[in-house]
Amino acid sequence: MSTTAINWIILVIAGLCETGFAMCLGKMKFAEGAAWWAWGAGFLVFLTASMLLLAKAAHVLPIGTAYPVWTGIGAVGTVILGIIFLHEPAGFWRLFFITTLIASIIGLKLVSH
Repeated sequence: MSTTAINWIILVIAGLCETGFAMCLGKMKFAEGAAWWAWGAGFLVFLTASMLLLAKAAHVLPIGTAYPVWTGIGAVGTVILGIIFLHEPAGFWRLFFITTLIASIIGLKLVSH
């Protein structure tokens, strides 16, 4: 497997970690006491992992592609998990724009060298 392919995998994992830290923030909103601190610790773990993996991937991938893909994966993942686990709305327009975001992420991957 090429170095570029490995760094794309690292970038996807970084984006999933961004989803993880956003979900921990969402859970902190409803937690108190020890649960709040546990979700806060999860936030810090996912945040650190996400940033370090993004930095690693950006050594090989163009930052102008890596950063939007990272944020896009995090945004899409957060919306999907918010719908599933936090009972956030899943209306037509919300799903439509998430679909366009996914298409944009794929497009950036396809035009990246």
